[in-house]
Amino acid sequence: MNLPLITRAQEYNDKIAIATTDGAFTYGDLLHTSSQIATCLLQNAEDLQEQRVAFLIPPGFEYVATQWGIWRAGGIAVPLCMSHPRPELEYVIINSGASIIVAHPNFEGILRSLAQTHNLRFILTSETLPDHVRPLPEIDITRRALILYTSGTTGKPKGVVTTHQNIQAQVTSLITAWEWTSSDSPGETLRERILHILPLHHIHGIVNVLTCALWAGAECHMLSKFDAETVWNRICDGDLTLFMAVPTIYVKLIAAWEAASREQQKSMTAGCGKMRLMVSGSAALPVQVLEKWQSISGHFLLERYGMTEIGMALSNPLHGQRYSGYVGQPLPQVEVRLVDESGELVPPGIPGEIQVKSPGVFLEYWQNPQATAKAFRDGWFCTGDTAVVENGNYRILGRMSVDIIKTGGYKVSALEIEEVLRSHPDIQECAVVGVADLEWGERVCAALVLQPQRELTLESFRIWAKEQLAVYKIPTRILTLEELPRNAMGKVTKPTVVELFRV
Repeated sequence: MNLPLITRAQEYNDKIAIATTDGAFTYGDLLHTSSQIATCLLQNAEDLQEQRVAFLIPPGFEYVATQWGIWRAGGIAVPLCMSHPRPELEYVIINSGASIIVAHPNFEGILRSLAQTHNLRFILTSETLPDHVRPLPEIDITRRALILYTSGTTGKPKGVVTTHQNIQAQVTSLITAWEWTSSDSPGETLRERILHILPLHHIHGIVNVLTCALWAGAECHMLSKFDAETVWNRICDGDLTLFMAVPTIYVKLIAAWEAASREQQKSMTAGCGKMRLMVSGSAALPVQVLEKWQSISGHFLLERYGMTEIGMALSNPLHGQRYSGYVGQPLPQVEVRLVDESGELVPPGIPGEIQVKSPGVFLEYWQNPQATAKAFRDGWFCTGDTAVVENGNYRILGRMSVDIIKTGGYKVSALEIEEVLRSHPDIQECAVVGVADLEWGERVCAALVLQPQRELTLESFRIWAKEQLAVYKIPTRILTLEELPRNAMGKVTKPTVVELFRV
């Protein structure tokens, strides 16, 4: 059986799939190049049999063709993050048990040495692809497709495994709810066009934008990185139908709009008006950002709720009333319930933990059966997020764990950052917390107890941290204390640490 995503692409053969600054590529181009990449990956094998293939490629046609090539060869795609330093890339490659690394030449320096150190096959995207395409294996949709790494409460990120079937369920749920139209819908004059500006090692960028677009036969316009001026220029072109971003991006777009001339502002607003839907997710959207964006664009942003393990679970409606501060109701094919600490259902108006059941829920944490078992209760996935239902709509109240920080659309583990910070020669103890912030949702902040007679500036601390941590995990503020606040049991009281940063 062939993957439905691939079969559908054959129907859209001559239509544009991916548009970048390098040009436009059709679904036919994507099918051809991905089959060449699959042939290269297979060498003489008939099927990769779920071998993990780690890849680091900037957003664009090569990224998509490589992802599809891995899938068509029977492999599991393990996308790496462009902003990660060597230790974090190495962790994902080793933890996933990747046997092949595919890299864009920009990343050859860091990844070739990792491949050599761990005796892994290394392929550059600049290498010539085979002319002759071999027969590709039949891929059952129940097979594993993707491993994405997410920060959990236990420190090191866990590999979230989704099958082709899980991804298909996530995609079809969103396409139904948000009414993505196929390019050949009867009477359809305008093809769906979406601007892609999100990271491609994250479910928001991979599933909600890229895979939904390609499933629907839409055009996905990809930027190599986010730049507010470039994004506004594309919006002003007036040919986009959809836009999805995180709150931090909307804050930056608002700032760019405010700095523009009156004439430019009119053009920007007109460009937004041509779109049918604008979505915000991955973090809570501050009400004042929502209201300011509405005054600029005319769009009341559609907020939704999801996570790496489940895809999207809740969404405000495409048509009908949306409420600021709420994430709406369960999406098609998704069941959601709220339970108390003893696992009993809570009535409306009473907070409880969000638990989810759907065909989109992930298969397992990679090679971590204990964590997988702990994450489920009676077949329901326990999200660790609390919410309350008011007037039929869900309002997210936050994480059950203070050790998860939501910053700029990323979910990061305070414990993982603390473990790294404790390796600094001048740091004796530390406590990492998230402090509420309008632009970032939460800022990563670190309270430090230094070794005797040592001093540490924020600048020198951040230079050191950039060698160890992804840039979005690095604390933007530090506070030096004589000792960390603790409770009677000797446990650091993080709410007190948060208050210290607010003083």
